[in-house]
Amino acid sequence: MIACTECTSSLDLPADAVEGEVVACADCGVELEVVSTSPLALALAPEVDEDWGE
Repeated sequence: MIACTECTSSLDLPADAVEGEVVACADCGVELEVVSTSPLALALAPEVDEDWGE
């Protein structure tokens, strides 16, 4: 278990979580990226811009 960086609710990440994996908080909906697995750390996931087929 780890706390959401936005609303501090508890997130239950899978045991096999890997760096770069994106998870969503069930309470506030923010997308978080696993930035480290040892120790476990989360950060806001980067926004992906639309390329509109370019």
